[in-house]
Amino acid sequence: MVMAGGKGRRFSRALYVGRFQPFHLGHLEAVKHILNESDEVVIVIGSAQHSHTLENPFTAGERATMIRLALDEAGIDPGRYYIIPVTDLDVHGIWVSHVVSLVPKFDVVYTNEPLTRRLFLECGFEVRPIPFYKRELCSATEIRRRMLAGRSWEELLPGSVVEFIREINGVERLRDLAKTDEVVKRG
Repeated sequence: MVMAGGKGRRFSRALYVGRFQPFHLGHLEAVKHILNESDEVVIVIGSAQHSHTLENPFTAGERATMIRLALDEAGIDPGRYYIIPVTDLDVHGIWVSHVVSLVPKFDVVYTNEPLTRRLFLECGFEVRPIPFYKRELCSATEIRRRMLAGRSWEELLPGSVVEFIREINGVERLRDLAKTDEVVKRG
């Protein structure tokens, strides 16, 4: 059993925030890392109110499904994680209390996102970084770019997530959204 921070301390429950647009292998490796140091993880689907845009093409429900499918495929016990959608607030000063009000109690926050890190630190939480996994490739932005360009993207996601994106016609949705975006820009 790996102990957190080499201090012999194991966390009871960790918090992991992401948009997961889509949930890729880097996210999966992050969850595995967190579960090596914690008994449970609360996976917060951030920006839950956003969907059907180039940056946020998938709904909160679709993202929750992707996460569950990927974790099931990886053999991760469903009793070790929670998946909770959280909407954004326009006031950063109260965002952490908003998250805390919606999720089970947690001991530590895992993030590499600078604003999320700063906000939780300022509220007194312990924040730990997550080792990057193939960062240059395993980025949701890169995956969406590849989908739009008709380039290979499937190897960057768990197989169950690839299948789900195909079932919901996710690539076609993204391409349609790009056309809409082009029409708006032309005015």
